[in-house]
Amino acid sequence: MTTRYAKKTSKKGGAEIARQHNPRQGRGPAPKSNPINDEIRASQLRVIDDDGEQAGIMLLETALQFADSRNLDLVLISPNANPPVARVMDYGKYRYEQQKREKEAKKKQKIIHVKEVRLSPSIETHDLFVKASHASKFLDEGDKVKVSLRFRGRERGRTQKGFEVMERFAEKVKDSGIPEKKAAFEGRNLVMILAPLPEKEKRVGVKPKAGAETVPAPEADAENAKSVGNGNDSAAGIDGTATEV
Repeated sequence: MTTRYAKKTSKKGGAEIARQHNPRQGRGPAPKSNPINDEIRASQLRVIDDDGEQAGIMLLETALQFADSRNLDLVLISPNANPPVARVMDYGKYRYEQQKREKEAKKKQKIIHVKEVRLSPSIETHDLFVKASHASKFLDEGDKVKVSLRFRGRERGRTQKGFEVMERFAEKVKDSGIPEKKAAFEGRNLVMILAPLPEKEKRVGVKPKAGAETVPAPEADAENAKSVGNGNDSAAGIDGTATEV
């Protein structure tokens, strides 16, 4: 007959001793749910019925009959009380609803990842722009960004250049994130952590580019025409260009 677990042998005093290796050994007891029905060992129980009302203190046998008469389960919910408290319920339905709530809670949890962007003190302007665009995308998706800058060779004597690159990078992504941890040395690397902006601080909409033509609303046309007729040159939109505030 084969055993479930592999056998290990050891010699002690010239005799060979066989012992089974249990993979669960050392992991502690398995988690156990609330005892129900025949698993309950208390002799007396304070029983709560399926409507949530106190049914009184009963002997275990009486409480089991009380639950069975309603085609429900007797579930021990407070074993340390005196006497222990048990409730009459549909345990299968209770477990299903509990697992459903746990799944819903997991779906609502936001897992924040930390993305990394690597720079160098001599990075070109275009490359810095591309990496800042990637970082902004990560931040807009709710992730944090670790910006690391490594000094190589003679670059170690010009650390100020690295701090300037970090400042430029933070300036380029300021509409998407803010420094959670300012640039500081970690070993040979200069490291900065960026965090997404709070929702209330994110800018809504896209600002029009300077010099772009705008189509005024009919009401605005009427107002502009009236203002021009009156010699009022301060009315907005006369020149047909968008201006930034």
